[in-house]
Amino acid sequence: MTVYFIGAGPGDPELLTLKAARLIGACPVCLYAGSLVPEEVVAIAPADARVLDTAPMTLDQTHAEIRAAHERGQDVARVHSGDPSLYGAIAEQIRRLKADGIDYEIVPGVPAYTAAAAALGQELTIPEVAQSIVLTRMSMKSTSMPEGETLENFAATGTTLAIHLGVRALRDIERRLTPLYGVDCPVAVIYRVGWPDQLILRGTLSDIHAKVRAEKITRTALILVGPALSGSHGFPDSALYDPSKPHVLRPRADAGP
Repeated sequence: MTVYFIGAGPGDPELLTLKAARLIGACPVCLYAGSLVPEEVVAIAPADARVLDTAPMTLDQTHAEIRAAHERGQDVARVHSGDPSLYGAIAEQIRRLKADGIDYEIVPGVPAYTAAAAALGQELTIPEVAQSIVLTRMSMKSTSMPEGETLENFAATGTTLAIHLGVRALRDIERRLTPLYGVDCPVAVIYRVGWPDQLILRGTLSDIHAKVRAEKITRTALILVGPALSGSHGFPDSALYDPSKPHVLRPRADAGP
């Protein structure tokens, strides 16, 4: 018996990996976070599978379901949104599985920030503009952030920020990032990326709060901040395909054998 922590991607059922779809379609028990994972994703579970929405359940209750499945010798598809390694709350579940000697496996999924970049139709790492991405979140009502992991420290690098769980703190984000990025720094808020009601709002640090407030978005949104979002054409081409910069797979035309 194995518990499979399955990354279901951001919402679009077609973004499931082949392995994820195979396991969801085979496991006799399927536990999924219904507030973040669409029912269409788990609709491929076996017709006689025990399918439970864990959104209203506690950690102890979900683990009790897993232990019961373990006693029956039944594999469990534990379906999470995005990729389980990012804000998936699987660490505490794994701790309990290890304590009970229950096997588990993690199946990666498409994370929200990559789906958001695809929805925006752009690359997040632009040559000589931004070559790093910081994945972070706001504390709000969730677990406090570790000391040193502050927006100001991350923004000091000038790189692209992907901020989770922060749409209700946009005013605070604006206040903290404007001195480092400037009022005209581009921002994108992607609401329910990959879902049928996906909504993309573009703006700057000076006006994005008003746009989000007008749409009454209060949850399930990813915030991207940084100069790489400008879409400017004033950046150099990547050296990857530069004919003047040969590499082992593309030697100079005048190079000998």
